[in-house]
Amino acid sequence: MVRFLIGLAISLITAALGILLAAWLLDEFRVEAGGFIVAVVVFTVAQAILSPFIFNVARQYASAILGGIGLVSTFVALLIASLFPGGIRVDGAVTWVLATLIVWIVTALGTWLLGLWWLKNRGGQRRDA
Repeated sequence: MVRFLIGLAISLITAALGILLAAWLLDEFRVEAGGFIVAVVVFTVAQAILSPFIFNVARQYASAILGGIGLVSTFVALLIASLFPGGIRVDGAVTWVLATLIVWIVTALGTWLLGLWWLKNRGGQRRDA
């Protein structure tokens, strides 16, 4: 249960960082302050649900795109999050592509790095005990 909660916290943190970075770097990617938390939660939940679903569909019907599953699920999760009013707004095809790449890179690297950090600290605590 603790591992699940840590994973959820890492996902929420990296999603928030990715969305904020995309908003900072891209003029046509906007985040409304009032809907930021909702956008992050919706994105995280959508990403968690969509990733395995898209992976299974791609594995059955289009195995050549398996490497891009993270990008596809990030795009779809951003699209779903943008449907909620007052959260994020993305204008233009180029902005959609760049926002997807930015959020995907931040969430992928952040999840990996924060996961390693947590495991390292957890391992150190076990040795000290």
